[in-house]
Amino acid sequence: MNILLEATKEAIVTFGKLSALQIPLERAAEILRESLLGGSKLLVCGNGGSAADGADFSTEFACRFKQDRRPYPALNLSGGGSLLTAIGNDYDFSELFARQIRAFGRPGDLLVAITTSGNSKNILRALEESREMGLKSIALLGKGGGAAAGLATVELLVPSDTTARIQEAQKFLLHVLCEMLEPDLIKGPPKAG
Repeated sequence: MNILLEATKEAIVTFGKLSALQIPLERAAEILRESLLGGSKLLVCGNGGSAADGADFSTEFACRFKQDRRPYPALNLSGGGSLLTAIGNDYDFSELFARQIRAFGRPGDLLVAITTSGNSKNILRALEESREMGLKSIALLGKGGGAAAGLATVELLVPSDTTARIQEAQKFLLHVLCEMLEPDLIKGPPKAG
């Protein structure tokens, strides 16, 4: 068995199905654009590989994606070992992101939650907390969405049950979102008055 060939075939099938996400992807770009250009911030969370993808995604806004431009406020809630371990120790691992959303989130802000299964308790709590606080949310999901299905303002559901292919497709979708927003972020927020 040629593992590279099989993985490539599976990736091509998964990526080929992503065009069905055009409408939710446009909606995700719209609420992301409204949030950042409206002066609100982006909060991003995920576990494991999804945490790493979230760190990259938030960096694309706080630093830059392709071109030099002003930075936009984007926080990776999966970083900061002291805060994460304090919340896990003093409360529970399921509260890891929800507690940070309570600390840093404000109405108008946007949560991007990345999960391959949709069943991580801390992601579910993050989506619930964001809804309670009046934040919009984008969930990148796989494996049918799991328990997270229906909790976000917009869902980008990768049609695969293979974790590696889901993560690859989610990373691609995050970069496509960056490409969709880049021209507006370079222009910056509308001038007042």
